[in-house]
Amino acid sequence: MGAKILILGAGKSATILVQYLQQKAVENNWYIILADGDELLAKNKWNNANNGHAVGFDILDPIDRSNFIKNADVVISMLPPALHLLVAKDCLAHLKPLFTASYVDDQLKALAPEIEAKNLLFLCEMGLDPGIDHMSAMELIHRIQNMGGIITHFKSHCGGLIAPESDNNPWHYKISWNPRNIILAGKAGALYLEDGFTKELHYQQLFQNAPKVHIPYHEALSYYPNRNSLSYIETYKLKEIQNFVRTTLRHTQFCSGWDAIIKLGLTDEKNITRNINDTINSWFNQHLIANHLTEIYNGMLMDPLLKIQLDYLDFKNEIQIPILFNNNAAILQWILEAKWKLSSIDKDMVIMLHEIKYMLHDKQHEIHSSMIIKGEDATNTAMAKTVGLPLAMGVCAYLMGTINLTGLHIPTHPNIYKPILKTLAEEGIIFEEIEL
Repeated sequence: MGAKILILGAGKSATILVQYLQQKAVENNWYIILADGDELLAKNKWNNANNGHAVGFDILDPIDRSNFIKNADVVISMLPPALHLLVAKDCLAHLKPLFTASYVDDQLKALAPEIEAKNLLFLCEMGLDPGIDHMSAMELIHRIQNMGGIITHFKSHCGGLIAPESDNNPWHYKISWNPRNIILAGKAGALYLEDGFTKELHYQQLFQNAPKVHIPYHEALSYYPNRNSLSYIETYKLKEIQNFVRTTLRHTQFCSGWDAIIKLGLTDEKNITRNINDTINSWFNQHLIANHLTEIYNGMLMDPLLKIQLDYLDFKNEIQIPILFNNNAAILQWILEAKWKLSSIDKDMVIMLHEIKYMLHDKQHEIHSSMIIKGEDATNTAMAKTVGLPLAMGVCAYLMGTINLTGLHIPTHPNIYKPILKTLAEEGIIFEEIEL
């Protein structure tokens, strides 16, 4: 038996990753263990495939976690980001490489010297955004720089959206990935570079008057800036840059609606005192009264489009709220998971667009590079494909010796992005370029 691959987490984004690795495991005589806190979920996702099995286990059990990792050759974490550190420390203890689709946080950065000293590869941000965005952007950036171009303007947009043929609600949105991240999106505000100056937007400003961008072969969409874009200027080595921002794409009406949700305090994570028999209606009314928001809410209902959106969420519903939800954000998530659920035949859609301006031979050039991917149904989603495939391909490239780096990395190195972009293209994930 060849290499043993441990996949931790069997959630929405793991579907295509698992399917791809199942095929590669048979071809290369690898063995896969798919482990999740929900054993039934893991076994359903594994679906009795060859060269592996699914198990249920508690990631917080240090003995179980250590044993699973110790017996693997490669570890893939599809767990919530807060749990990656537990996995990373066990991987260091047992000298195992680690692959994730999540952002590198400060705790993981602190482990970088030890990762390098032990000649291990920890490859993170190997999903969609972050992931495919880094790889496709770096391929473009390096190509322009190799011609002698100096990049002055960089905008990178990405969004997980609903395909037009499945767009049948006034928010123009349905959930295709971790719903918690959708509820809390933008909480950290945003930092980015505009005309050579650092610009900061606070959470309450983020969705107001969101600017639009033209998408090739699609209608214009709105966008809001992501977190701290500035940290990637050094990562991308764009010293001469004057404009740099990474953003999330949404339908214009979504942004105006979500701005209203924020103004109403419905994404607040502070614990609230609740009655055991609270309904959506009683909770919502109590919230408006307690926070002096009734007049603001009634004013929102004067906007016809916003009224349709808010009415769609049905805050007057008399369904009882489960007692375990003790803050507004959790209650809102519970409501939206029902309202924005993908039906079995719904198709989601992922759109990515890079806008780059550069100087070459004293002349300004502009290039737009875009990708649109649609899902097949509610299980085989575009989101699962674009998050899972690059991660799975990174693991395969490592096991086959194509990627031979050590240390803590994201996919900005040619040794990583060149083979992965090639294999992504073979799966239909391709960027089209337009010179303006």
